[in-house]
Amino acid sequence: MPQGIIVKAISGFYYVQDGEDVRQCRARGVFKKEGISPLVGDRVEYTPIGGKEGVVEKVFPRRWELVRPPVANIDQAVLTFSVREPEFNAKLLDRMLVQLERVGLPAVIVLTKLDLLDDPAQAEAWIAPYREMGYATAAVSTASQTGLDEVRDLLRGKLSGLAGNSGVGKSTLLNSLVPGLNLAIGEISQKLGRGKHTTRHSEIFRIFEDTYVIDTPGFATLEFTDLEPARLSECFRDVWEISHDCKYRGCLHEGEDGCAVRTAAEVGTINRARYEHYLEFLAEVKEAKEWRY
Repeated sequence: MPQGIIVKAISGFYYVQDGEDVRQCRARGVFKKEGISPLVGDRVEYTPIGGKEGVVEKVFPRRWELVRPPVANIDQAVLTFSVREPEFNAKLLDRMLVQLERVGLPAVIVLTKLDLLDDPAQAEAWIAPYREMGYATAAVSTASQTGLDEVRDLLRGKLSGLAGNSGVGKSTLLNSLVPGLNLAIGEISQKLGRGKHTTRHSEIFRIFEDTYVIDTPGFATLEFTDLEPARLSECFRDVWEISHDCKYRGCLHEGEDGCAVRTAAEVGTINRARYEHYLEFLAEVKEAKEWRY
């Protein structure tokens, strides 16, 4: 039975790419009974019907699965943030990193619209702490074509999930990487200060040989619905590294006696804003746990 990869899913149709061919497929009803919902990025078996249609018969086991955005089997997530229009959002970046760290999915951080900054050094100030923690990073301006080769190197040979809030320039970035792609580009809402959604569904694009990107719809919130409070610090690389020096095992790094993390934030060993984000997320995690029980 032929195999392929789901490159797009819209209104119950799954577009399966097998070599150069793309077929519009339905999924067998058994998937619904088994609670399986095919995702963009799934490797599948299908039965061809006619010239360009088919039926998805089997979904192979996934290496990775994300709920929001709903994609599977990506090698890394490329977290895309603009420096202006909309403003850089460090809290959302940290929230997204927590979600990736908890499942062990590598993250790449890309800042866009570098040309909108009066002082390009500001972008370096934002991104340097993450690079020091071991994340791969890049800063780009599609207007001046700055940083695009660096992004190409980060993407090469991988299936990457391109994620970020609406309006940060994901589609513009893809258009710059793939001449002729011509994805729709949204305007920025002056009233709300954020982008209008242009990507309506997740879709895989081949940007060059053996290199694919999943463009995903913009999103604004990610909830911590099933994360245990004690595990949150593991999802903050800087907090986790310092936490081994805490006086007591099981320290949640709030106000406990002998907390090395709190001390590190006070003296500047770790980023104070990151620590404050950790405390905000911890409160959310605790509240979510109370609702579960």
